[in-house]
Amino acid sequence: MHSQKELVIMDENDNVGIIKQAVQKGGKIDIKGDRFKDVIEIKEDIPFGFKVAVRNIQKDEIILKFNEAIGVAIVGIEKGEMVHVHNIEGLRGR
Repeated sequence: MHSQKELVIMDENDNVGIIKQAVQKGGKIDIKGDRFKDVIEIKEDIPFGFKVAVRNIQKDEIILKFNEAIGVAIVGIEKGEMVHVHNIEGLRGR
């Protein structure tokens, strides 16, 4: 698990992280983990508790949170964009 001040990534395979405190467009999150190091520039205001793409995600790619498939991207999602119902189709409860 990678837990920074602003973000939690539960598994190395995750392509999204969970925002721990609201972040503003243009802000940067520096991720430092065992095998995953990167800087994410936030593309839009993202509220507390929402997901952010920690890498570019292609259309039709599976969204992984906690190394579990939670949805499929319905459009391409850039690293730093919010990941939510406007750009993914959920898989849970099906």
